Amino acid sequence: MTLTLRSSTSFINLKENKSFRASDHDFLGTICFAQMKPSCRRLRARNSISLSASMQEAQLSHGKISITEGRNSTEKREKLHGLTISHAENNSKVPVFVMLPLDTITLGGNLNKPRAMNASLMALKSAGVDGVMVDAWWGLVEKDGPLKYNWEGYAELVQMVEKHGLKLQVVMSFHQCGGNVGDSCSIPLPPWVLEEISKNPDLVYTDRSGRRNPEYISLGCDSIPVLRGRTPIQAYTDYMRSFRERFRGYLGRVIVEIQVGMGPCGELRYPSYPESNGTWKFPGIGEFQCYDKYMRASLEAAAEAIGQKEWGKGGPHDSGHYKQFPEETGFFRRDGTWNSEYGKFFLEWYSGNLLDHGDKILAAAKGTFHGAGAKLSAKIAGIHWHYGTRSHAAELTAGYYNTRYRDGYLPIAQMLSKHGVVVNFTCMEMRDGEQPEYANCSPEGLVRQVKMATKAAGVELAGENALERYDPDGYAQVLATSRSDSGNGLSAFTYLRMNKRLFEGDNWRNLVEFVKSMSEGGRKIPECDAGGTNLYIGFIRHKNVEKMEEAALV
Repeated sequence: MTLTLRSSTSFINLKENKSFRASDHDFLGTICFAQMKPSCRRLRARNSISLSASMQEAQLSHGKISITEGRNSTEKREKLHGLTISHAENNSKVPVFVMLPLDTITLGGNLNKPRAMNASLMALKSAGVDGVMVDAWWGLVEKDGPLKYNWEGYAELVQMVEKHGLKLQVVMSFHQCGGNVGDSCSIPLPPWVLEEISKNPDLVYTDRSGRRNPEYISLGCDSIPVLRGRTPIQAYTDYMRSFRERFRGYLGRVIVEIQVGMGPCGELRYPSYPESNGTWKFPGIGEFQCYDKYMRASLEAAAEAIGQKEWGKGGPHDSGHYKQFPEETGFFRRDGTWNSEYGKFFLEWYSGNLLDHGDKILAAAKGTFHGAGAKLSAKIAGIHWHYGTRSHAAELTAGYYNTRYRDGYLPIAQMLSKHGVVVNFTCMEMRDGEQPEYANCSPEGLVRQVKMATKAAGVELAGENALERYDPDGYAQVLATSRSDSGNGLSAFTYLRMNKRLFEGDNWRNLVEFVKSMSEGGRKIPECDAGGTNLYIGFIRHKNVEKMEEAALV
């Protein structure tokens, strides 16, 4: 089919651009659509973008779209960089969203660099992206005190997203930003929460050596009123209710998904592999996070309940340290105690507490947003290292009781299915062959397992890339995993992340072609794109020099 977009109106008009200075805050760009061969089905249009520091608002025009069916198009198999995709699979469109920068909202609660954001959203819309995702940081919104919420910066963003005809996914981010892969800024928990933590350090996760992790409040005190008379679950619920009331008119219309944060990085897991201060390094096994007094009390009670009081004195003594390998420990090695009666008891308790934690928060979220029109989702981490070993050590320390003999993702999928929550899974872009052999990685095997688990549980599966990728191989892998030939196909994909590099020439071309292919159900990867797509962001002018550089947005 041929898709032609005709428009003669510039997105942004600029009377004077000779004095423009390029910076991270603003950009001047051009979107160009070159004529392609008739055999290549293309998005063709002509338009231009220009932007100045004095610009206040962008105008987005509506073009006319004509669609023509091609002959026998579904009978062909097309390639991009050596990957072949069958057309016979899932025909449905896979919506593509793009994550906004972590610091989209400033520490003062305002929209960060609104002019650059406006231009960025315009460019994403022109590329066919369905929407964007943003973190609603607890540490920003409720930082002035309990029940004192400031949503103003987010309100400005929601209005801007609506203006450009995009949709929005919002993450209820009850964790801190900083200290993990890709964290480019620091947003701690609300100051009044940190004050309570300073009085009672057991409010946060703790490892065997007593190291405290301030990323997220320990699930051990979920139902204890440790936050100035409220339990953590109550605090999260009040936060979500405030969001619902503030954005009631946008839910289901502009805000189409609420992702409920349930741990570090917004993922349902323990903070078992923190990168801050060099505590953990890939592909270390991580450590169990069950040594705050609330978790210890829970373990002790669980051990006494089965008449094994000795098992309740703490976690495994031989589980090693963050950076070690499974075979270097007594617990995780091939025939280690992870598979003993004690090991099974401990891992059932440890993973079971995580499931209960997710169940409580999602029950609150379901009650809060019921009937609002927006989907609920939950993020599960793609812990693919040591997946090829018997014990799956890195998954176990994170709270996923998944071993060679036990499916740890089916119980998670079933819990999420109970609440009608979409499973959002990471590492969709990774291939086994790209990983170091010594790490025993298998991201492809892990994704297949999760696809099968979500299909068995009857729950939707959406995906993300775990690391920044701009290359065709990464996109091709996402296209392959988006299909439903084994387990669930993807109901949506969120790309990590919008930044300056995304809008550079080849990177932008790759994104545009990826979005186009996902809009066709991940079925089509045009061979003719080996020569580059006809849609790209052009150039920025720097310090009145005529030399043009590839575009950078935010």
